[in-house]
Amino acid sequence: MVRSLLCGGLRLSLYEPCKSFADSVFGSANIFVKLVSGTISGAIATAVTNPVDVLKVRMQMNMNPQRGPVGELRQIISEEGLKGLWKGVGTSMTRAGALTASQLATYDESKQALLRWTPLEEGFLLHLISSCIAGAVGTLVTGPMDIVKTRLMLQQESKGGIIYRNSFHCAYQARRRPCCELHHTFIQCYKARKALA
Repeated sequence: MVRSLLCGGLRLSLYEPCKSFADSVFGSANIFVKLVSGTISGAIATAVTNPVDVLKVRMQMNMNPQRGPVGELRQIISEEGLKGLWKGVGTSMTRAGALTASQLATYDESKQALLRWTPLEEGFLLHLISSCIAGAVGTLVTGPMDIVKTRLMLQQESKGGIIYRNSFHCAYQARRRPCCELHHTFIQCYKARKALA
């Protein structure tokens, strides 16, 4: 919840200022400006809040639930240093940028298209349909990135060496696994995202 409040609040609140700035510089608020604004706002928000995300992922996989968030935080810092809190930050920024860009730009564009091509008017139903479209697009775009991000965040160099050198290596390793395992991983990722949506 803390991660969602911080990261979600930042990425959504930074979108409009980024879009307004781009509009003043380029004189347009077209789909590309919206995509770039979403990418920038999502990436900045995630860069700032990545330690909370690492802590969340580690606590979900922790075999010692009595340690709690403070104990888990201490262990990460003692075993991996402060840099352990920014593990997977590049992938997280890419994912958040893609999520924010795809969701907010899709929301804006689908709302305008629905207003133009359907009898819908400004109101709850229009916002609900636009939000559902944006949520579906965001989920499809970020699902594979979630797998890479989670694997990188779970990687603990102090307990068995480096498995993945970077995001590209992690994605490549996931791709090299047997087809059924990779298929299973993607299906599970999408099932979990669908349940959370």
